[in-house]
Amino acid sequence: MQMQEELVQLIDAETGIQELQKIFLQFRNHYNVKQNNATQLVAKAAREIEKLLASRSKALEALATAAENLQKEHQWKDDLDFDINDTETRQNRVKLEFKEDPAFKRPVSYSTTAVHIPTDIYEGSTIILNELNWTAALDDVFKKNKEDDPSLLWQVFGSASGLARYFPASPWVDTRNTPNKIDLYDVRRRPWSGSVSGLTLKLIRTSVSEMLETLSDDDYVNIVSFNNSAKSVACFQNLVQANVRNKKILKEAVQKITANGTTDYKIGFKEAFYQLSSINVSRANCNKIIMLFTDGGEDRASEIFEEYNSEKKVRIFTFSVGQHNYDKTPIQWMACNNKGETILSLQEYLDVLGRPMVKEYKKAKSVQWTNVYVDALELGLVITGTLPVFNKTSTRKSQDKNKLQAQSQLILGVMAIDVSLDDIKRLTPHYTLGPNGYYFAIDPNGYVLLHPNLQPKDLKSQEPVTLDLLDAELEDEVKVEVRANFYDVVSYHYIDRGIRTYTWGPVHDTDYSLALVLPDYSVSYIKATIVDTITQAKCNSWFLSRDLHVDRFEEYGYTLIAPRDYCTDLKAQSDNNTQFLTDFIEYIDIHTPNHSPCQGFIPLRIRAKFVLTDGGVTRVYPASAGSEWTEQAETYKSSFYKRSLDNNIFVFTSSPYAFNETQDSILVSRAMDLRVDEFMLKPAVVGVKLDKQTWMESFINATITPKVNCIYLFLSKNLDCFLLDDGGFLVMTNKDLYINKIGQFFGMIDPSLMRNLINESLFSVNITYDYQALCEPTKETKAAAGLRSVYVPTIADILNIGWWASAAACSWQLNINCVLFTADLDDDLSEMPSKESCIKEQKQYFFQNDETTFKGTIDCQNCSRQFIAEKLPKTNLVLIVADTKEPCCQADERFFSQEEKPSPGPDPCEIAQNPRYRKGPTQCFENNASEQNEDCGGASSLSPSIVSMVILQLPLLWLLIGRGHCLS
Repeated sequence: MQMQEELVQLIDAETGIQELQKIFLQFRNHYNVKQNNATQLVAKAAREIEKLLASRSKALEALATAAENLQKEHQWKDDLDFDINDTETRQNRVKLEFKEDPAFKRPVSYSTTAVHIPTDIYEGSTIILNELNWTAALDDVFKKNKEDDPSLLWQVFGSASGLARYFPASPWVDTRNTPNKIDLYDVRRRPWSGSVSGLTLKLIRTSVSEMLETLSDDDYVNIVSFNNSAKSVACFQNLVQANVRNKKILKEAVQKITANGTTDYKIGFKEAFYQLSSINVSRANCNKIIMLFTDGGEDRASEIFEEYNSEKKVRIFTFSVGQHNYDKTPIQWMACNNKGETILSLQEYLDVLGRPMVKEYKKAKSVQWTNVYVDALELGLVITGTLPVFNKTSTRKSQDKNKLQAQSQLILGVMAIDVSLDDIKRLTPHYTLGPNGYYFAIDPNGYVLLHPNLQPKDLKSQEPVTLDLLDAELEDEVKVEVRANFYDVVSYHYIDRGIRTYTWGPVHDTDYSLALVLPDYSVSYIKATIVDTITQAKCNSWFLSRDLHVDRFEEYGYTLIAPRDYCTDLKAQSDNNTQFLTDFIEYIDIHTPNHSPCQGFIPLRIRAKFVLTDGGVTRVYPASAGSEWTEQAETYKSSFYKRSLDNNIFVFTSSPYAFNETQDSILVSRAMDLRVDEFMLKPAVVGVKLDKQTWMESFINATITPKVNCIYLFLSKNLDCFLLDDGGFLVMTNKDLYINKIGQFFGMIDPSLMRNLINESLFSVNITYDYQALCEPTKETKAAAGLRSVYVPTIADILNIGWWASAAACSWQLNINCVLFTADLDDDLSEMPSKESCIKEQKQYFFQNDETTFKGTIDCQNCSRQFIAEKLPKTNLVLIVADTKEPCCQADERFFSQEEKPSPGPDPCEIAQNPRYRKGPTQCFENNASEQNEDCGGASSLSPSIVSMVILQLPLLWLLIGRGHCLS
């Protein structure tokens, strides 16, 4: 095409791409070409991460050992005095001098620890006073850890009684930023208060919903209701992973159950054992649990237990819900005869499940690392290392002190230390990888620890940040295979269809795997040789906190430098870094190799010429165009820069139409290929800004084909002429009607034509989901109220000892206040955020194939429209000529957009049928021969808050859990 050829020749000449290639080769002595050895880079970064986490593990082990010894040596006292005046407000009880610490982003004191006790625990109780006494000696261990490793962040001991001691001390609520904040952790409700009425059915609904919150992504679960038949309450026919989305489906289904029919325990238990025994579905393959929520019954179903659980490999827990006249003996027998418990609180069943781990405490002494979550005290995204603290005292079986005493089966609490993701990212440098190269890390569930797309927008979320690798990237067969192979213990690499190499290996002594993704053009990179003229201006940690724009060099253009840490190894002669940068940029401008076309006349149709380099330097010519430059100074963050590297064509990017002529332009860019010896590089992107109005004239005067002239097309009132980019956005048009729509998605301009372009396979569509989005809050229904009235530890959190760091880190029974690890919920209720976490869906359009010509007919109600489309070679553009849609096709205006919109996401019921591969924990604490269960059956029923109650014949609910609460 003549038009396309003239366009490419024009841009090719104006960008000076060939001259820039010559300059790079001419000044070869100013740089060296280095190679990125992916295997070595992954191994080195993994070792650095191992070293960081090992130092935190060492600190945790010192704290846990000290705590166990201190508690064992502590002499219990029943007569400790509580000498604090109960009428004195908490904020006035302790006077400490706090100083702002940039590492914690808040005021702290290193002279002591701080203690947080929930308001619903009496501070003067004997248990709390004794724990305050013996945990005070932990101060010295906290301080010693900080001296040994000054980079340590929060260190915490959380006790099972509700006391939490943390170092360094810091105000729990920073009233400087939000003076109206209150500590909602101190006003938590009991799990069966609030909106839960006295009806037993509603009580069961809420009890089951709260129980679901104790499950984590390492658990598998299903809920079955039964009377004279049994069925799953939701669409899941087998156990499913207890992730956030599946738990939401189950909780919504529980709210819809009704009371009808008679109950048959045998039918319910038979279905429960059947689902637990299914071998063709994903599961945790560790602890197996059945939980029964009931208002009472007479049948023990003993023959079912004899048939399916004679070896007692499945634990039975029973919740007696409500006040009733039924004999509790049958359900107590079910639990106690099957290594379970008839329980009152959620904490009791977690205590039972924790017994085998306590009995094998030496094997269980392994640091566990939590999911990523948003730190409550403003550290950003963190992970937390946790280690159990066991009760080393003994329990007497008789009054005879000389008799052998049994070991306690209780966990004292948890030691925890934060690690900021920013600290981990610093161990994976990326400026030699190019803007499209990156590291990422995943855990055994496939959730990313590091990834460029791990950017949660809800910084108040209580949930851990669980973004699957396949949700962080565009899922395809290659990515699925890569994700499955990630759990190999040896390093591995794979090349996808986009010519990206995946290289990965283990982070030893953790469950994480680390990977490096490199495009083919990032295998090598340029390392500049700093000449003497520059080194004379030595700088120490040259880091720009803001973009530096220098616009006084009219002769040489306009220079921007990315905010990077360039000169870490040089000593500064002056602290005036701004002056140094000014001098340095002037040096760049003056000593830039001159190229005569750059000094010549710029055509009116070209607003600016530019070059962006991998080293972070942007040059815009002429200098007057610098004030109009709105792109990122950091080239690695520039979307058109990254996109140009991935395409060997001229990439057109049109901004929305602006009535301000100075901003009405089209950006055209292309990566510069450079071969140095045997290395192929893309060290720069060049481009121009086209003036829309003057370029329109050139476009009209050009010839599409020898037989079709654009002048005719553009002047014709019966033809619409559009120029679209490969995303379906309007770049140019011949109709004044559409001029103000330039930069918009074509489906919002001419939807019937866009649909036919999709049907003819010019465009293909890919649907992506953003699981980290924010939406306007939905109105809560009465049925859903109270589901998150309290915070309870997950099974994984208890048995993996990660519970202080998870979204459900607070137990109403334990009264742990999520001191440092869950999201900060202590806003004034009047200042709660206006948006909530949600899923958003976006449709992305792209050229599907390599065909160049497309044509078709649009059938309207009373007429038809013909169209023809032709891709412009060496560009991302397509020219479309169509009969005007006026007036016959006006009625078919069903506009559609590609913008993000709230969505329920993929169907969880379909996903459950083909679950993603996961490795899961490698150790399981399921049973222990020395486990004791003498006190089973002592619990009372869970009673509603009112005295009288209507007794209903209820469907009984089963919570089936195939669990991997294990240490790896």
